Amino acid sequence: MENVLLYVLGILIVVVGLAVSIGLHEIGHLIPAKLFGVRVGQYMIGFGPTLWSRKFGETEYGFKAIPMGGYISMAGMYPPAKGESASRASSTGFFQTLVQDARTASADGIEPGHEERVFYKLSVWKRIVIMLGGPTMNLIIGIVLYAILLCGFGATQFSTTLGQVDACVVPAASQTQECTDDAAEAPGAAAGLRPGDRLESIDGTAITSWTQATEIIRASPGEPLDVVVERDGATTTITATPLLTERYVYGEDNAVLKDSDGDPVTREVGFLGIGPATETVQQPATAVLPAVGDNVVRVGTMILNLPDRLVGVVNAAFGPAERDVNGPISVVGVGRLAGEISSLDTIPVVDKAASLIGLLASLNIALFVFNLVPLMPLDGGHVAGALWEGVRRFFAKILRRPDPGPVDIAKLVPLTLVVVVLLGSMSALLVYADLVKPISIL
Repeated sequence: MENVLLYVLGILIVVVGLAVSIGLHEIGHLIPAKLFGVRVGQYMIGFGPTLWSRKFGETEYGFKAIPMGGYISMAGMYPPAKGESASRASSTGFFQTLVQDARTASADGIEPGHEERVFYKLSVWKRIVIMLGGPTMNLIIGIVLYAILLCGFGATQFSTTLGQVDACVVPAASQTQECTDDAAEAPGAAAGLRPGDRLESIDGTAITSWTQATEIIRASPGEPLDVVVERDGATTTITATPLLTERYVYGEDNAVLKDSDGDPVTREVGFLGIGPATETVQQPATAVLPAVGDNVVRVGTMILNLPDRLVGVVNAAFGPAERDVNGPISVVGVGRLAGEISSLDTIPVVDKAASLIGLLASLNIALFVFNLVPLMPLDGGHVAGALWEGVRRFFAKILRRPDPGPVDIAKLVPLTLVVVVLLGSMSALLVYADLVKPISIL
């Protein structure tokens, strides 16, 4: 029963964290919009029927039934059609009707006497500031959470203490990683190294990191090495000779590299058969931005490879394939992971808190990057429209031509509908996959 309650608590933490992130995202749009004089009719968290709202000044603030996003309603998001001061009363054709409805909804927010307080009449830079305000808020939240995670809780990293000492030598490409009767004893175990030994030096070189120790061992096959370790408070010198054996080659992301045929890459290196223990170390403030940058790159790479990633999700959801633990995941999947983390009884509470903070930090970075995609109705689509307008006006001025006026992004409403349908379909697929074949930490 306690585990169930903790599971639910983890989900609630993510739901509340996501709602706060969405709310602050919309505040990132709201504040500059009001500062620049745009009339904001609504500030809403969620979509669908309104659950609660209250009006302060000219803006209605509230919550809606479906907590899958949020919005602010700004007057004059779309300009009237060229040559018209207001939207037309009627039109023919499905797409023309969509465009006209968008113009009408945009015009409905304009009150008499406030015709100049519209979004499309702002300068290009002001519109960009308003639209980037939301993603920037998510970026700030992500940076703050990463600072709490890295500087407050710390990051897990390899220590110079031995966490494991292999009993035997098993080639990396072997079909089994179990010791057999004819398997040779691992050099580290044969020399007398034990789990818990802390490396002080190898062959006279002081050891300050596990990577440093690994490099020396791999470069010294067949050469006896004097390994100085601290054991039970005393210093002990052990002579160990690395064995030349086949090991996997790892990339910068700690994943095994693969060749053009998809097979793991191996090479022969020196091997003692020892592995590091991990430790949690508080990081300096200088580690925060690089960690955020790495997360941005990972999310950006995932978005660029999204079609291929979604094929993998389909194969996993409707077939025997396994889910990619580094692949896309829905809010439902994030909630399940949070629930699993909270209900684990094998890790201390402080580690659970750190994991949940890391989850929310990554979620905000994902919102930041995703909203910059230059497609309507995402914030990046509006930014792209404003930039295109700025380019047109710049060249018109250089060529001494008349001001071309605002870019009519209302014409992109049909494309926006397509994007919304695709995003909705993708969300439905991910939710289904997270229900039938979820990514799990257990």
